[in-house]
Amino acid sequence: MDKKLGKSEKILDAALMLFSTRGFYATTIPDIAKAMGMSVGNIYNYFSSKELLAKEIIKYSSDILGAEIRHVNENTGSAKEKIRQIVAAYFEMATSKPQHINYFLRVYLANKEVFKDGCEGMLCVSAFVTELMIFFEEGVARNELRNQDFFSAFGLFMGYLGGFVFLNGEGVLEKDLNFYVDDIALNIYNALRQQ
Repeated sequence: MDKKLGKSEKILDAALMLFSTRGFYATTIPDIAKAMGMSVGNIYNYFSSKELLAKEIIKYSSDILGAEIRHVNENTGSAKEKIRQIVAAYFEMATSKPQHINYFLRVYLANKEVFKDGCEGMLCVSAFVTELMIFFEEGVARNELRNQDFFSAFGLFMGYLGGFVFLNGEGVLEKDLNFYVDDIALNIYNALRQQ
């Protein structure tokens, strides 16, 4: 990895942590520079604006989560087994790297005006969305999942996962997220399966 790429990834990680906890508007480039031990000018050598940095973070997070789902897609197994693996991977990320999920929920979804230029539609989360699309298409082709509009299936899947991560973050759940993996996976499978 070249030095500039390594430094920009460290900036992404620091900004991700600050944006996901403080919010986009409450975090400044000087805050990020301070967290990095860098000058503000040096941050701008890597990212020309806070908005560009925000867009790069959502792509970065999407790439990480997309890679997790790609591993699931590469496995042999039924759609039911893969749903369980995807739920487990998402909850693992929500537990071990919560800033990625928090960023999506607290920054990306809550500040669409920041992402309107260059992130239209699902462009900035395409790595993640593409892998889920592949999962759904393969499940339909194997006659395991019902053929339906992608966004109906995607909304069901992500609404369930995002809702549980939100409830967990709010301290509402009585048990650890991993306790719910099997039940959630079964519920998602039953909602999506071929009848």
